[in-house]
Amino acid sequence: MIFSPTLSADAELANAPDYAAWSKAARTHDAKSGMQAWREADASEHFDYKAIRARLEKLRALSASGDVKGLLFVLNEGIHGNIDGMGHERLYQKARFGTKILIETYVAEVVAALGKIASSRAIPREEKRDFFRRAQHCYGRSALLLSGSGSYLFFHVGVVKALWDEGVLPHILAGSSGGSIVAAIVSTRPDFEVGAFLASDRLANPARGAETRRLASDEVRARLAELIPDLTFREAWERSGRHLNVSVAPAEKHQNGRLLNAITAPNVLIREAVLASCAVPGVFPPVTLMARGEDGARVPYQPDRRWVDGSVTHDIPTKRLERLYGVNHHIVSQANPLALPFASATRKQMAPIEAIQHASLATFKVWLNANMTIFRKPLELVPPLNSLANLARSVINQEYTGDINIIRPPKFWSPTKILSDLAQEDIDELIDTGMRTAWPRIEMVRTQTAISRALDAILARVDKAGDDGPGHRSSALTKAAG
Repeated sequence: MIFSPTLSADAELANAPDYAAWSKAARTHDAKSGMQAWREADASEHFDYKAIRARLEKLRALSASGDVKGLLFVLNEGIHGNIDGMGHERLYQKARFGTKILIETYVAEVVAALGKIASSRAIPREEKRDFFRRAQHCYGRSALLLSGSGSYLFFHVGVVKALWDEGVLPHILAGSSGGSIVAAIVSTRPDFEVGAFLASDRLANPARGAETRRLASDEVRARLAELIPDLTFREAWERSGRHLNVSVAPAEKHQNGRLLNAITAPNVLIREAVLASCAVPGVFPPVTLMARGEDGARVPYQPDRRWVDGSVTHDIPTKRLERLYGVNHHIVSQANPLALPFASATRKQMAPIEAIQHASLATFKVWLNANMTIFRKPLELVPPLNSLANLARSVINQEYTGDINIIRPPKFWSPTKILSDLAQEDIDELIDTGMRTAWPRIEMVRTQTAISRALDAILARVDKAGDDGPGHRSSALTKAAG
């Protein structure tokens, strides 16, 4: 029998009860496999390690001498995403825990320097404000995108819980279909309330019977009322400080899908937006959005239009988040059963069978688009078939991944469960799977979002100190949106 020095570490990784135990096992694995030595060595073909080392030493020297203006000068020309290639994906595929220590140390030094600049009295307040706004614009922001999922939405809960527990949950969240439920639960509450609402027993339906069955539309509405406060998008932002985005698709022809949030639809009520985003065509009826009027009453929003499942057109709305918030770093939790064949956690070299599958899907995409163009007129004569073809085309033409991908592992479930009210044991399993799938990505998220999180926090303090009067919330929202 051949002894593997990483065998026990692998077992500890698989059986870890929490992230602290998992990260300890991951470090042990790296020490035994030689990857810890790789982490400690600067050299790599995937980034300019010499330039990063030089930048690090310069920042350290300026900090040690107390030269805050020097730090400001250096960071004015050296703070943007993926500087010198240090965000290269391959740098996060070697070790089980983290990446090159040089990269982690450099990022920590930049964050510390930003803090020193923010607290310094040697730099005028307006100059600091201008610097931090430009730095945020240049560096960009991160967002968490939760895909459509049906009842697999509890996988997203596990992912969010893992990020929340480690303090790396982005302040910009987007969700479609089942993902919109999870994003709304988190984004409608202040920090001290979030943890309790991620507990599996809080999310299970107390009225569920012993049988597995699909919830009716009015039952879904009732469950959403238990989980999501009756708030508008603007009210939710004011309460939580998070930017909630919900994708909805039009039920009628010649309309475009929308991304609802505190900027594009500030007075729209979140419950109806989420209900619309969950309205799977052919399963649940389309939904009319509701808004809060000037007198506080509920009124129809665009009463002549109805909306359905947001994942049909924008499962992962990356481009819209880029325009609205300057997001250039996308963390995707992908649990959409329709999307999984098109999603890959990494862009590393594919195995032969994966390459064949990828090529087959690409060929099918080209074939479908070509035939939709050729048979457009005949299909219009058969509306149900035309609707099905348009749905298939929309699904297959979307992008389903981002910069960091947390993808639900494949597991066969009866199709009857996908839109059903799940039992507690199924919920627990999905949450646990989401957490365990997220754990190997935690340090990648932590490192790649540390600077943007620091800039967000500093700008929030700067803007709060500079805004007063009744309009300060509106002003802060505009600034937070970039």
